[in-house]
Amino acid sequence: METFFKDNLWILFFSLLWVLPWKGYAVWIAAQNRSRLWFIVLLILNTFAILDIIFIFYVAKKTPKEVWKALKTKL
Repeated sequence: METFFKDNLWILFFSLLWVLPWKGYAVWIAAQNRSRLWFIVLLILNTFAILDIIFIFYVAKKTPKEVWKALKTKL
């Protein structure tokens, strides 16, 4: 496995580019909503941002437009 990532560094880079914005935004929303349980769960679990995406769109009820606007201002 270690040599796989050494040989295919782009996969690791793409994974980070995909996961970090979702995770950051989900944890940020959980903190703003004072949802301690979701904050801890989102911070510890990392499943290619699937849990983060579920939290953002279904628990926090954010629209794609709101997410895109927030990501553009944070970057």
